[in-house]
Order: sequence, then C-alpha cells, then structure tokens
Amino acid sequence: MRNGGTIVVSTFTAVLFLAVGCTSGGPNPPPAQPPLPAQAAKLSIAPANGTTKVPPDASISVKVSDGKVTGLTVADTKGRQVSGTTGADGTWRPTWPLKPATAYTVRAQATGLDGKPVLAQSKFTTLKPKNVLETGMSPLDGEKVGVGMPIQLMLSKPVTTQADRAAVERSLVVQMSKPVMGAWSWVSDREVQFRPREYWPTGQQVTVVAHLAGLRIGRNLWGTKDRTLSFTVGPKHTTKIRSKSHEAVVRENGKVVKTIPVSLGKRGDESWSGIMIAQEKAPTTLMDSATIGRPGLYFHRTKWNVRLTYSGMFFHSAPWSTGDQGRRNVSHGCVNASPSDAHWFYKFTQRGDIIEVTGTSRKLEFGNGPTPWTKTWEEWLAGSAIGKPVNA
Repeated sequence: MRNGGTIVVSTFTAVLFLAVGCTSGGPNPPPAQPPLPAQAAKLSIAPANGTTKVPPDASISVKVSDGKVTGLTVADTKGRQVSGTTGADGTWRPTWPLKPATAYTVRAQATGLDGKPVLAQSKFTTLKPKNVLETGMSPLDGEKVGVGMPIQLMLSKPVTTQADRAAVERSLVVQMSKPVMGAWSWVSDREVQFRPREYWPTGQQVTVVAHLAGLRIGRNLWGTKDRTLSFTVGPKHTTKIRSKSHEAVVRENGKVVKTIPVSLGKRGDESWSGIMIAQEKAPTTLMDSATIGRPGLYFHRTKWNVRLTYSGMFFHSAPWSTGDQGRRNVSHGCVNASPSDAHWFYKFTQRGDIIEVTGTSRKLEFGNGPTPWTKTWEEWLAGSAIGKPVNA
C-alpha cells in the first residue's frame, strides 16, 4: 500500500507540474489588423438631377454618408440664390416657395471621414400650374394716401379654408417706417385687407411684399407672381358730415380748415352713416339710377366726385340744390355741395381720407367699399385666419 500510494502521489505531482507548464506557454497571438482607410463622403440630392414638375413648395433633401454636409446653395438660372434654412436632418426649406415653371440648381458640399471635400449638383424644374391665382393690390405703388387707407389684396379665386387663408396671410409682409400694430382681416373669400389698430401716422412710409409665387391654395391652385408696392401717408384729413346741421367740417391735422354747407339724402333715400374713406376720385361721373335698381329716376353727369361707398354714395357738385345746401336734405343719398365747394373738396381730398357721416337712420354696412373702420379692433382681429396682430 505504501508503494502504491507513492506511485499515485508521484503521478499526481507530475500531472500538476505539467498543467502549470501549459498555462505559461502556447502559440503567439495573431498580429493586429491595420486600420481601415478613412472613407470619402457620399452625397445624394433630392429632387434628383433632371427632375421636372417639382411642386414649388417642395423641400430639398441632401443626404450624406461617411461625412458631414458643409455647404448648400440653391439658385435659379440667373445665379440668384434662394434663401432658406437647413434642418438637422439635412432637409432644406426655402424661406418662401420656389417660383413655378423655373429651373433651379442645387449645389451641395460635404467633408468625408478622409477630410476631403466632395461636391454634388442637381438641376430640376418646378411645375407649370394649370390653375393660377391672379391678384391685385391697393393702394397704387407710389401713391400718397390718407390716414384711413387699408391695404387690399384681391384674389381671382376664392380662398375658403382657415389653413389656406393663414398661408396667404403668412406670405404678406408689411414694412413700416414708423412701426405700429396692425392686422390682416378677411373681407370676403376673395379679399383680405390690412389696417393699423389706429389710423396711420402722418408721414408713414409703407412697403408691402406679397410672396405669392409658388403659394399653394388647396390641392391644385398656385400663385405665380410676387407683388410689391410702396406708399406714403399724407396729412391727416378728417371730415365730419352732420345730417341735422347740414354741414361738413373739414380738418387737417386736427385743425378746422373749411366748413361746407351740404345736403344729404332725403327721407326714403337717406345717406349712409358711419366712418368711411375717400375710395376714389373722378372729375366727371355719370349718375344713373339704373345701377341701383331704380331706372329712370335720374341720369346725368356730375362734377368733382369723391366716392364714399360701393353702392354709389358720393360727395359731389350739385348746382341744382345750392338753395337747399346747409338747410335741408334733398338728394338721393349723395352729399351735395356747391360747385366751388365740391371743387375745393375734390382737390383737397386724398384717397383714404376719413369721412364720417352722422345723424341718418341708415348704418354703413361692412364691405360696402373698403370699410375697415366700421369694425372695432377686436372685431377686425377676429377676421384674421392667424388670429394675431402684426407688430412691425
């Protein structure tokens, strides 16, 4: 037993030494792999080169692998760059929509992991709309107007949804030399107007930019032309016409400059009461009662006409009623004055001057001409699709 135990112990010891010897040796580890070469950037642009009929309000996507975008420009065929912003996802969006039926070139640059720049380019063309939104604006470019003149944008097609109306409002920029609070408000489906909260300051210089080219209305209606106009605000002219006293008191910058005897509409043909503006002027106008649905009542030409409403109320010369002017109301709704007084008022008046009639039973209705001052500021603001004023 002793010899057997000795053999067993010796064998165990030999195995133990052998095991210890195996942990300290063996084959060498594989050599380290050389680092991969730095990769060049790979750029892709959408719309792809040669794409046509791209919607003007489309965004431009620039994607890069193995690198970082370091530059992006979009320009038309004349080299005029388009302003816009690039998001973190590489999507570029123009500040204002692209112009329809126009070719653009996108140039993008990226720096790859190898530190080298890579350039890519794409040329595409925007679609030519089948359905076009035409527009008109007032005042006239370069015109001097009165303190009550609104800015009018007239549209050839109706704009009915709040989303589309808001898009139209956001496309309109009003720049002022004397910043005041104002707001756009929808008069109808085809007209939106801007007025300040209070009357314009005298001497105000206003520029309106309508970014309408490429503006989408609904699914398939597009604006195709931007519009710009500038105007100035002249002296503050206000005229208050009192039906009961039969006179018009004319002020310039708060000071009375003339009191004019007048005759307003007789019973059954009463003049409108309310705050109006001088809408237009004409040295001669044909007054035809057929235009108000009463043919044969009158048909003659009048001189020195200042329009107050769409429905046909004017301040004009009426030599046939000089004996009534300042005494009684005998007209068919217009404000009658003597030839000399009407001529003076015609020359004095600017489009947009405030003319307020009081004391009649007929209240001026909103929309009977540019009538922004028939509404309170809160009522006016309620007509905005955006629902907030513009603080220029």
